Formats: sequence, C-alpha cells, structure tokens
Amino acid sequence: MAAGVRERLAEDLKSAMRAKDALRLSTIRMARSEILNKDKEGREDIPEEEILKLLQSMVKRREEASEQFAKGGRPELAEKEREEIGILRNYLPAQMDKEEIAEEARAAIAELEASSMREMGKVMGFLTKKLAGRAPGALISQVVKELLGG
Repeated sequence: MAAGVRERLAEDLKSAMRAKDALRLSTIRMARSEILNKDKEGREDIPEEEILKLLQSMVKRREEASEQFAKGGRPELAEKEREEIGILRNYLPAQMDKEEIAEEARAAIAELEASSMREMGKVMGFLTKKLAGRAPGALISQVVKELLGG
C-alpha cells in the first residue's frame, strides 16, 4: 500500500533538510504544523481524507494570496505563493475535471434519489466526503446545482 500523506511529508521533510531546499522545507513544515494543530483539536490523529481537505484549503489560500500579491504589484511574493502551491499539490491526488465531477454527481443523485435543490445538502455531504482532496468544494457545489436545476 502507498505511504500516507503524513509519512510522505515526514520523508520529504528529511530530504528537503539534506538538500537545504529552504522553500520546500518551510512549506512542508507549515503543512505538518497545520495537520498537527488539527490533530490536537480533536485529541487524535485526523484521517487521511481530512488531511487532503486541509492541504486543498492551503492551496486555495495560496492561490488567493498569489492573486492579491500580483494585483498589489508584488510579483516576487506572488511567485513564492505559486511555488508553494506546486509543492503542496504533490501531496494531493490528481484533480478531477468538471466532467468527472458531473459523472460522480449524477451517480450520487441517483443513489440518494435526490430530485430538487432542497436535497442539495444531502448530495453535497455525500460527494465532498467521497471526492475529498480530488475536487474543490466550490466546483462540486456548482456541478450539483446545475444537475439539480438550481
């Protein structure tokens, strides 16, 4: 079985230290720190799917920060954020495209027998858990709304 994200982060931390790769080292430390903080909140290690959601939100925050730095005339900071995004994405599964998400959403809607926007919450709960780390929540929401006629 493939190593989990925690184990990969620990191994990559060591190799980044050996290689004296400062950006990679700081990004991995930051990710491990956020995971550790989440662990402490729940008093136990969070499951892999939660780690993936956490990493995905870290990527999203960096995308937003990169845009802001670019708008603010700070291209060097925007570039640093993009480099961190690249490092973090190494730990996420391949991202699904809109059509793949729609396929999963159609299956979920059929399985849950959802027929209207009132049942969107039920479908979203099911899909966000199933697609954790592989698709952003906003895109899942957009696809489900379209399919439920919202």
